[in-house]
Amino acid sequence: MSDRESGDEQQQSQAQGTGSVEQELATRTLHIQSKRFYLDVKQNRRGRFIKVAEVGAGGKKSRLLLAMSSAAEFRDYLTDFTEHYASLEEGGDNESPTNTENPPEDGKLKSELIVKDNRRYYLDLKENQRGRFLRVSQTIPRGGPRSQIAIPAQGMIEFRDALTELLDEFGTDDQEPQSDLPESRSMRVENKMFYFDVGSNRRGVYMRISEVRNNFRTAITIPERSWARFRDILSEFSEKSDKQERSGSDRGDRPDRSERPDRPERQDSQ
Repeated sequence: MSDRESGDEQQQSQAQGTGSVEQELATRTLHIQSKRFYLDVKQNRRGRFIKVAEVGAGGKKSRLLLAMSSAAEFRDYLTDFTEHYASLEEGGDNESPTNTENPPEDGKLKSELIVKDNRRYYLDLKENQRGRFLRVSQTIPRGGPRSQIAIPAQGMIEFRDALTELLDEFGTDDQEPQSDLPESRSMRVENKMFYFDVGSNRRGVYMRISEVRNNFRTAITIPERSWARFRDILSEFSEKSDKQERSGSDRGDRPDRSERPDRPERQDSQ
């Protein structure tokens, strides 16, 4: 997402044992109705995981953390929920969310449960006066806060496809083989933050450079084989900029001829 880890999110990460030093490997942004969803693949010393964040129209944020294996199970359930939702849509007016004469108990149309170690994820396809949606709730051990997101039913396919892309690229294994990758670096330039994260996937090692400003974020990914060329181009621009600054400084030390005081005219003796 555009913002880095908040205090609440760091507490949630620690409660799940994901650690505090993280690298962001990839991200997907989805716009579903009035909501934005961010799917971020992250990596720390314990392995890889996916952070799902929902941002509502009013800017309210909700977050879930999923191990890669849990994300794969969630992806499979999304297919089941999508098929069930399609069957309800084909059922006619009796299944319409506008029909409030015989609503399902608690508004639930279908439910599933994902258990990963001491974490539980509750998946409930529900309906209310505003329509149908998939609520995903996560419980954190030791009395941690319960977090949840709500995906509009019409966006479940789009959500599943984005999640599938990330899983196809980074796999479903929770543990990442140990490697001697450089640590992440960051720098602030005026009101912007730049993050330099080195990661690896099935295609090899790469560097991800992210620019973060307020609620906006953009990023580029540079394969390891292109780092030297990327460095050379930056060095070339930097050297040219230094020369221009030195040249401007030298010109500033010498007064301009046009600014020299006029010499008094020579008068011939009579």
